[in-house]
Amino acid sequence: MRHVKSHRSLGATAVLCAGALTTLTLAAVPPQAFGASEPTGGQCLAVVRPGSPETLRQRVFAAAATTYGVPAAIAKGVSYLESRWDSHGDSPSTAGGYGPMHLTDLTPPDMSRGRGKGAPIRSDGPPTLHTAGAASALTGLTVARIKADAAANICAGVALLASYQRDAGHPVGEHTTVSSWFAAIRHYSGSASAADSWTFVRRVFAVIQSGQSRITNDGQRVRLAALPDLRVPGSLDPQTAPVDCPEVLACEWVPAPYNWYGRPDPYAYGNHDLGDRPDQPDLRYIVIHDTEASYQDTLDLVQDPTYLSWNYTIRSSDGHVAQHTYANDVAWHAGNWYVNMHSIGVEHEGFAAEGASWFTESMYESSATLVKYLAEEYDIPLDRAHIIGHDQVPGILPKYVRGMHWDPGPYWDWRHYFYLLGAPLGRGLRATPANVQAGDVVKVAPNFATNIQKVTGCSAPGVRCPDQGTNFVYLRTAPRRLAPLVKDVGLHRHGFSTTDVADVGARASTGQKLVVAGISANWIAVWYLGQRGWIYIPPGHSPLAHASGLTVGADRRDPVPVYGRAYPERSAYPRSIPYQRVGPLKYQISGAQRYVVADHDISTDYYYATTYDDSAPDDHTDVVGKDVYYEIWLGHRMAFVRAADVTPADDRPARWTRP
Repeated sequence: MRHVKSHRSLGATAVLCAGALTTLTLAAVPPQAFGASEPTGGQCLAVVRPGSPETLRQRVFAAAATTYGVPAAIAKGVSYLESRWDSHGDSPSTAGGYGPMHLTDLTPPDMSRGRGKGAPIRSDGPPTLHTAGAASALTGLTVARIKADAAANICAGVALLASYQRDAGHPVGEHTTVSSWFAAIRHYSGSASAADSWTFVRRVFAVIQSGQSRITNDGQRVRLAALPDLRVPGSLDPQTAPVDCPEVLACEWVPAPYNWYGRPDPYAYGNHDLGDRPDQPDLRYIVIHDTEASYQDTLDLVQDPTYLSWNYTIRSSDGHVAQHTYANDVAWHAGNWYVNMHSIGVEHEGFAAEGASWFTESMYESSATLVKYLAEEYDIPLDRAHIIGHDQVPGILPKYVRGMHWDPGPYWDWRHYFYLLGAPLGRGLRATPANVQAGDVVKVAPNFATNIQKVTGCSAPGVRCPDQGTNFVYLRTAPRRLAPLVKDVGLHRHGFSTTDVADVGARASTGQKLVVAGISANWIAVWYLGQRGWIYIPPGHSPLAHASGLTVGADRRDPVPVYGRAYPERSAYPRSIPYQRVGPLKYQISGAQRYVVADHDISTDYYYATTYDDSAPDDHTDVVGKDVYYEIWLGHRMAFVRAADVTPADDRPARWTRP
């Protein structure tokens, strides 16, 4: 989509009392007797106990809880939903939030201008855009320090949470109940929508109930002990038609138009096709996109009949979900009609080259809740062959490969996402040069936070992007750190792949399965795009895990062609529907190469829908063939081979794979 940014107003907050949701008491924090004024931020920082530098953030949460009378579990739960306890220095998130507590300091341009000569200067917007300033007034810490210093940010954010608690008429301190903090947490969400603020509270309660522990992006160890007896509040409102969405998300319906805008031209319509899915065609994939535009711009685009369509959009700041098309209709989102036919498209507000500042925990959790619901409803497997990124969608013919999209990009945390889906990707014994042999199947599963790969071109060509966790490993032409990256003949006619943020030619992504092709010292070679690609295995930190699966290879001397779609043979088409050529891509399988099957026994089909409202003969018809294909892990993108062209074989017994 277009690269258009805009500041977004978070709006005013509705503070409602939830009532007595539970009587569970969080008794881990000594009571704090507030006097006429709030304790200072300096007092908060002064009571941080000595300890390991890696546990400083944990101790700051405890100090802030003691100082301001906020149960540590509440403070950590709110912070986790805002930032996963991460700190990005003095860089804000997309909603203008800073630090682990996501305190805002945002003045939209149109908020500071008058309306003509003599007009009064407007305010800087609602208080939710300036929580850093409010926290500064409470604690005496400067806004600049609150934005840049994670410890000061936590003290300031917890002080603000305590002030919301008192504003709601509830006490602070050791003996407060979870239910008494409901309104304060809801206020802290910053959402103008009652349903969205309710969802935020439910998620905070859920993470407190289950507990959480992680190492943050800057190496801090933070732990939130589980409170399994805590009751998470139910949904605010019952789900209402026509939204196909779990009711806990309170999705809204923002329909994509099915309009005929170019009469009498039957082809001038948009922006999707009517269908009868999952009967014909069936549903096999959910495609994860990012918008490359603001949330509002994205909604404007999906409501334009001359543009494209997708099924859902998820907002970055709070995980709010809008649905645009029904699952039975075919949205235009993937750039590959075969994938469109068989998929649901989910857009996420953000810019792939910026990564973490857009991909918030609220967004991840809303998306995972939605995708898990859809996968169960439409019988879509929860694995990386079926829950795919737009960057995995292949071009339909060689001339289209270079124009295919690369979102959600290298900074989307697939490992965390699949953890939220309840289908973890990181399980299995680590694969090392000492415990694999040629022909074994391995899975890419790096630790996202510590997997810092060199990426360039985010701000300017050739300039290194700011370091942050990545979801891939590079493949090189030889077992040397300075060896060129492997070639992708579809993307680069005369050269090797690059480290550019948009170049997926030499990247094996989290969850991808590969066949071992060789071993050398600290390197494992795998078959990748018709060649050996070498992956570096750091001692003690292998990014690969043992896996299992069906593999295929060539069963003849001639190379096996590879395709970007699985369309029927010519004889399957009636005379009224034009034959769709299934031309091969530039990639081939030959010799000893073997590739893991991502999906097998795929029946070929082509959904013919070319005119508005069934105006052509046999329009809106699914042509089904007798030919059978396999979907395989060939390179970064998915690919298809005819089953008749390859020899399938189960991999060796998974000697090293844990159940």
